[in-house]
Amino acid sequence: MAKKSNYTANDITVLEGLEPVRKRPAMYIGGTDSTGYHHLLWEIVDNSVDEVINGYAKTISVTLHKGSRSVTVEDDGRGIPVEVMPKFKKSALEIILTTLHAGGKFEHDSYLHSGGLHGVGSSVVNALSKRLVAQIKRGGTRYEQSYARGKPTTPLKNLGGCRGAGTLITFEPDPEIFGEKLAFDPAQVRERLEARTYLHKGLTIVYRDETVSPALAETFCHQGGIGEYLGRIVESRGKQVVPAGSACFYHSRDNGVRLETALIWTEATEEHVRSYVNGIPTPGGGTHENGLRAGIVKAVRNYIETHNLAPKGVTLTAEDIREGITAVLSAYVVDPQFQGQTKSKLNNPEVASLVDNVVRPALEKWLNDNKTIAEAVIARIVLAARAREASRAAAQVTRKSAISHRLNLPGKLADCSSTNPHESELFLVEGDSAGGTAKQGRDRRTQAILPLRGKVLNAEQASGDKVANNKELQDIVSALGCGIGKDFDASRLRYGRVFLLMDADSDGHHIATLLLTFFYRHLKPLIDRGCVYICQPPLFRVDIGKETYWALDEADRDRIIGEKAKGNAKPSIMRFKGLGEMPADDLKATTMDKKKRVALKVAIDNELETDRVINDLLGRDVTARFKFIMEKASDVQELDV
Repeated sequence: MAKKSNYTANDITVLEGLEPVRKRPAMYIGGTDSTGYHHLLWEIVDNSVDEVINGYAKTISVTLHKGSRSVTVEDDGRGIPVEVMPKFKKSALEIILTTLHAGGKFEHDSYLHSGGLHGVGSSVVNALSKRLVAQIKRGGTRYEQSYARGKPTTPLKNLGGCRGAGTLITFEPDPEIFGEKLAFDPAQVRERLEARTYLHKGLTIVYRDETVSPALAETFCHQGGIGEYLGRIVESRGKQVVPAGSACFYHSRDNGVRLETALIWTEATEEHVRSYVNGIPTPGGGTHENGLRAGIVKAVRNYIETHNLAPKGVTLTAEDIREGITAVLSAYVVDPQFQGQTKSKLNNPEVASLVDNVVRPALEKWLNDNKTIAEAVIARIVLAARAREASRAAAQVTRKSAISHRLNLPGKLADCSSTNPHESELFLVEGDSAGGTAKQGRDRRTQAILPLRGKVLNAEQASGDKVANNKELQDIVSALGCGIGKDFDASRLRYGRVFLLMDADSDGHHIATLLLTFFYRHLKPLIDRGCVYICQPPLFRVDIGKETYWALDEADRDRIIGEKAKGNAKPSIMRFKGLGEMPADDLKATTMDKKKRVALKVAIDNELETDRVINDLLGRDVTARFKFIMEKASDVQELDV
């Protein structure tokens, strides 16, 4: 608390030289934690990268010394100037390392693109270092000067002749600022250095880690650029790609603005963008990321509109389109405006439209050139939109129904004794009568039976509240125990296989279709995992002599009679009106016995076409159904009503 009430000019303090940096380091490096500690290294590395960006260097070496509290960065660039500046009567090297806002990047004669803008990076590192040694190779001579906490401790020395040119900086962060416990993290340093070689084709970084024994030496050089980097990111995040292809664009302009971006859609539920400006990571994003996102959305919308792929019954939002995207964006801007010295966010307003104008046409062309991949991408976007709209209903159903404890299972469920999902099966059966037959014919150890009453709710037309409050659908979710929608958790799944056991007539097919619609919209991971099957119970029993045959439908019945009824043998044919009329032994032998049964595994070959068909035939818009009926009416020979 201030105690002095008399406030005069004598109370004004002027911090000179590098005193402001040591007094308020957070203003320059973001803080004195591990992030700020490592920021010192990035400042020196970025200076070397600036030499690479502008074509003056090819190789950077970074060495972590024993104890990981000191580090050396060396490049083969032009070397920091060492000539005496007459105005200050000091060498340019000393001015750069001891004076804020001193450097060669304010004009564009020496650097067209650079991460350094304010002329404070090197001097800040020097100010916050316990010691710093600079060696310069320039004009065939090697020079050296040492510093401590921002002040020179030796004059500039001429160490004699040398070959080549470049700059070498060795420094140790000051424990008075950062404490005694902080040190450089080898894994973090390695990852960030390797990322630099993806961003700058032709750059070689030699990384040496002397903190381990024996010392580790690695060389990074990635000619594949950001396209290769994108693949590395996707692999490291463990996300499946949809589909197996990526979109990469390159763009340059005569005025010096350059842009590179690569992107891909994955199965992730969030977008992941890594952006850079003049080689500097921008974790806070900024206008360049805004332009990328806008360009992606516009390109996809244009493609959907051009090819008439807009789904019915759902509106695609920008978030749906970008869901699952992983992207790398590298922009080179002549006069970047960063938010603060840490450069975590770009503020240039003109860059947004620039990136948008590059990405939109390039991505749209790529989609048109790769239509098979594009359709899979659109299908993934449509599914994201439907999942979003169904998420509220899914959450309501999950809250009411996703129960793993047996005491809370549906009362109509005849559960199996096994608790191993890999061998347990759930049969969803049409009606109580058929359910009774299935219970008698099942394997009680591994097969559970859940009877369903009548035709289940059409999940394609029903509102979220109706889906959440529907008793039959709640029972299914409760029995499975895995949750639905985005709350799906495969680890809680109680049955490894789900069978739809319906009558072999038109009503049975209708109920199976309604159930498949519910599974597709709310439990799609079960279909993707190959867990959903459609039973194939026979519609006819055909006895010929002492032999019994089972026919799935009329065509199968006629085939059996034609092949098996020879001579005077007269077939005896029984048509089952429903599964409830079938003896339990017959149902077991034909449909439930694992060794004899025939069942169809449900799989999705074309996501976009599947979504369209379900929406057309089961959605609220009757126009598509009317058209379908009119087109197919002539093919119907016998109508089962």
